Amino acid sequence: MLYSKYKWRIRSAESSITGQLAEELSLPPIVASLMASRGIQSAVDGREFLYGTLELTHDPYLMQGMQEAVPRIRKALEDREHILIYGDYDADGVSSTSLMIHLMRYLGASYDIYIPHRSNEGYGLHNHALDWAHQQGVSLVITVDTGISAVEQIAYANSLGIDVIVTDHHEPPEVLPEAYALINPKIPTCPYPFKGLAGVGVAYKLAQALVEEPPEEWLQIVSIGTIADLMPLTGENRVLVKHGIESMRNTRYEGIRCLLEVSGIHVEQVTAVNVAFSMAPRINASGRLDHAGRAVTLLTTEHREEAERLAWELDGLNKERQQVVETIVQEALGMVQNRWRGQEIPPVIVLAGEGWNVGVVGIVASKILERFYRPVVILGIDPESGNCKGSARSIPGFDIYAALLSCKESMEHFGGHPSAAGMSLHRDRLEDFERGLIRYAEKALKEEHLIAVCEADLEASISDVSLSIIDQIEQLSPFGMENAVPKIIFRNAVIKDVRKIGKEGKHLKLRLQQKREVIDAISFGCGHLADILPAGTAVDVLGELSVNEWNGSRKAQLMIQDISAPYQQVFDYRGIQEPIQEIRRWVADLEPHLRCPAVRAAVVYAKDSHPDIKSQLYDMCLWVYDRNAGIMPENEAAKSSQQDISVLFVLDVPETAEQLEALMSAFHSVPNIFMLHPTRNLRERLQIPNREQFKKLYVSLARLTNAPMAENEVITRLQKQTSLSSRMLFKVLDVFEELAFIQRADGMITFISKPEKKPLDASRHFRELNDLADMEQHLLHAGTEQLTEWLMSRTKGVS
Repeated sequence: MLYSKYKWRIRSAESSITGQLAEELSLPPIVASLMASRGIQSAVDGREFLYGTLELTHDPYLMQGMQEAVPRIRKALEDREHILIYGDYDADGVSSTSLMIHLMRYLGASYDIYIPHRSNEGYGLHNHALDWAHQQGVSLVITVDTGISAVEQIAYANSLGIDVIVTDHHEPPEVLPEAYALINPKIPTCPYPFKGLAGVGVAYKLAQALVEEPPEEWLQIVSIGTIADLMPLTGENRVLVKHGIESMRNTRYEGIRCLLEVSGIHVEQVTAVNVAFSMAPRINASGRLDHAGRAVTLLTTEHREEAERLAWELDGLNKERQQVVETIVQEALGMVQNRWRGQEIPPVIVLAGEGWNVGVVGIVASKILERFYRPVVILGIDPESGNCKGSARSIPGFDIYAALLSCKESMEHFGGHPSAAGMSLHRDRLEDFERGLIRYAEKALKEEHLIAVCEADLEASISDVSLSIIDQIEQLSPFGMENAVPKIIFRNAVIKDVRKIGKEGKHLKLRLQQKREVIDAISFGCGHLADILPAGTAVDVLGELSVNEWNGSRKAQLMIQDISAPYQQVFDYRGIQEPIQEIRRWVADLEPHLRCPAVRAAVVYAKDSHPDIKSQLYDMCLWVYDRNAGIMPENEAAKSSQQDISVLFVLDVPETAEQLEALMSAFHSVPNIFMLHPTRNLRERLQIPNREQFKKLYVSLARLTNAPMAENEVITRLQKQTSLSSRMLFKVLDVFEELAFIQRADGMITFISKPEKKPLDASRHFRELNDLADMEQHLLHAGTEQLTEWLMSRTKGVS
């Protein structure tokens, strides 16, 4: 049984609304159903969703603070004041700063920019930066994607005679700074109707107010920041991003064009998904491992050569970032294992490490969250100062910003959203900080919050998803937060082919079939699942549809997000080399899919066959075959966990049918069974005995043994007359001896000429041979399908 990573929940879509949308908008039912599941209730809403123009955006003067900000900026322009654009180092901050540069150039302003260094300075407005601005003659600071929490810093700016206009979209604190103007739709008194703008979206509204009709190409920059900052692609954001992506397909911005080319994306085919997974990580890499100014220069340069150089530099930084992340993730996973070995993991995971690059801790937090599905805080500790900087990532239903607010006394600074946040504190406060978060989580988190849920749009058959349907689904783009790429469930699809692809076999490629219809499917990062998804396996899959274009050919393709095989399975690895090493690897790699932590993994073997097993698999449930009891627990783990076993590894074949019966009885409900026992030479196979065969052997034996003969000699001669193995012939002699047809003594055999007549099945050895031969026929020599059916039949009805 392959468990899904998520609980699948299908969005509801009323059939009446689906029918209405399909009819009035001339849509295929599957596309109309996808729209209805996204909350579109009428054809009017549907037309706006599909064909909405920039006329649907809101008046920027509805934004509180705009009436004060615009005249102040106009005055600065008229008086040739020097303006400082103060940004942030993430992709939204980079985009916001870049947009303001385009605006300043358009307005002919005298300006500078400042973005703090993530590692050396940290998030937010800093007094030393204001001192520098004052020395440069700055009299007006405009913050983008930051500033709403900078109470003390803005007070300091005021004391220097510098006016500050804040444009931000982060959660406002209880006490707001006394800035010249605060522009943030999330301020409780702000009447602006759409609250989901990114920092670059708020900056764009300021540009709209100043320019009235900004160049449409500026929306390319808005798209990047909005998508990268995981803002909802609904309402006004959808309109801005949709037009931005369309503009990007004909971009004249050299930086955007080069970044797309470096990412392997055809500029004319760019999508919001490409921005999220290819462009945004490279832009973010600049601020994570270097300085974000490099990415700002890329997005604002007008020179092709400079753009090419910077794009390749960001690509290199992104590769370096990936390696740094992987190293920290492995260290963090080791910490989890060591800190909570054998214990329940707390509702919030807080991990801190010396030297961890604070530029990537947010990504690490996301990966640890995905592994354990609970809120995570990852902090890098400066070993000299003891200062910690970290990032938090949360799960639906748990507001991490509110959680941080509950223990704000432990931190020097914090800020963020309900799903992601950042903070700084001293290592001496780490324990208080962790206790405070756990205390809050124990009250706020419920059991259902800790179950990962993946929302699917609908169930379908492979026959439902033609290329034309996939093309029409694309009308629902741009896809992103709150308008996700449609996820579709396909049930009972049979795997026709399975392969590991990519570097080191990291990815999984399947060919799935339902009836006569076939589709290729890819699962990134899941190459290890090939070990438990052999051809012929029936699976349920949840995935996203795409089109694979190659050499002018277009084929439907499924990008798998989750997969399950909802039935008991047997995995045939008979004769595998280094089985103990493989068991360790499987338990580590497949635990989320087989739910097999060491305490729920059972290993059955013949005593003394694997002398090092206790030291290598000490934390698993070890069982050995026993002549009397069938199987016996060999360690303490086995004595306490038998009923909770999720995977069984069989290292050796049972010696008797009774041992097999005991094995099947003890583990009849185990979802996954791995057969790892050695194979045996066919020349040593046992055959299921029959009376005619035994009659012929009896006659042959009578001819051979007129006088006592050495047993080995008898076996040699009988082998020449039959096709039976020596092992089989020894078993036959055991039967004849038990029935008093022969006598054995000192390695010699004497034939009894007139024995008492007895039926063969009166012999216990005959009955055992029958059972043993049948067992070995299946365990050692049957094909995988026959072996599986036989084992499954043995578990049915056993309790």
